[in-house]
Amino acid sequence: MPESPSTTADPLPIALPATPGDGINYDLFLDCVHCGLCTSACPTYIETGNENDSPRGRIYLMRAVTDRRLDMTQTIQRHLELCLDCRACETACPSGVQYGRLIEPFRLAMDVPEKGEPKQFDWFFKYILFGLFPYPQRLHKALVFAKIAQRLKLDQLLLLTGMWKLLPARLGRLATLLPHIKTPDAPLEKVMPAIGKRRARVALFSGCVQSEVFQQTNYATVRVLQENGCDVVIPDEQGCCGAIHYHTGHEQGAIEFAADNLKAFDRDDIDAIIVNVAGCGSMLKEYGHLWDDARDGQTADRQQFSSKVKDVHEFLDELGFIPPKWNIPVKVTYHDACHLVHAQKISDPPRNLIRQIPGVELLELPESEVCCGAAGTYNLVELEMADRLGERKLDCIRKTGASIVLTGNSGCLMQIDRQRRLEQESVIVMHPMDLLYCAYMHKSPYDY
Repeated sequence: MPESPSTTADPLPIALPATPGDGINYDLFLDCVHCGLCTSACPTYIETGNENDSPRGRIYLMRAVTDRRLDMTQTIQRHLELCLDCRACETACPSGVQYGRLIEPFRLAMDVPEKGEPKQFDWFFKYILFGLFPYPQRLHKALVFAKIAQRLKLDQLLLLTGMWKLLPARLGRLATLLPHIKTPDAPLEKVMPAIGKRRARVALFSGCVQSEVFQQTNYATVRVLQENGCDVVIPDEQGCCGAIHYHTGHEQGAIEFAADNLKAFDRDDIDAIIVNVAGCGSMLKEYGHLWDDARDGQTADRQQFSSKVKDVHEFLDELGFIPPKWNIPVKVTYHDACHLVHAQKISDPPRNLIRQIPGVELLELPESEVCCGAAGTYNLVELEMADRLGERKLDCIRKTGASIVLTGNSGCLMQIDRQRRLEQESVIVMHPMDLLYCAYMHKSPYDY
């Protein structure tokens, strides 16, 4: 007698629920052997002592969710959200775990609403992080009021009296993060010719927040490049690197900014695209693999673009730095911006340049590689942990006895400067390019 169809037919496949880890190469999870050497490098684990707030703990949680051994709960999501994505664990890891390629796509996916609906962002993300920061022209108009307040010293009054605490939490943080905005010594032209013998032709990525809040640092960067024999081109059409959007779950916005930047820079006409912001540099260098697909036909362009991107310290160190001759007798220390030392693996070049300034004594900073709490927009959304890390960083700076702390990222500059103003410390917070500019131009950093 023939068997009934119910006994001979293949069983129907079970439809498993989707997880945020489904789109990640599973082999990346397997690289982690859970040895724990990353824990001492993780800022959040250092502060909380909670294994779930360590890199290996977070990898375990992500893998367990992907394997469907754990449900994606709010508790798990909170442990993953608390990660700064500083990538210090990648530097510490002996197994070469690519943590950034796990946490970033996982967090993007866990923020995607069900049924394909677009993600909803609150007013702060919509109007401040996405609607203001990435657009220099809008930011320029908004900063007019801040500049007036700074001239009247209302910003100092707001900070010293604690009145900023009366504002909504994120707006209060934003108000106290803004440093003193310097007017640049001269306007930047579209092409700034080399001083002396021409050695290279480069383009400056001027950034969005960087181009408005740190205009003088951009000018100082260009001048240092000129002093080192570089023609500097500054394309008008360039825009935000896309990091703000990408790291807060708005991937499409980041893709659009990336496409605009591919069009803005004539890569065949330049030797390098120079970046003086660690976070932007890290994002630009990752264009080639963040969207490595053939859907829009731009993968090869992204990879070529990324291959041209150089941090300014990295580029000058490779080019053969021409040191300034003016003596600046000062003790300085250097904080490693996470996306420079961990994401881009650049540690020695900034120190090499700083040590070549006559008279400067470079003092090593304890826990230099530990995040200061800035982490892009982290200090605007994770206020408590950002404060704890900011206090920890200033304590370490204080121990060095240095009168100037240098760092190569705008977020770090604002975070550390905010903390030193809150604690009324006199230490000066500067970008290394600002100190180099002072040395070339015979300026005192105390009057800068």
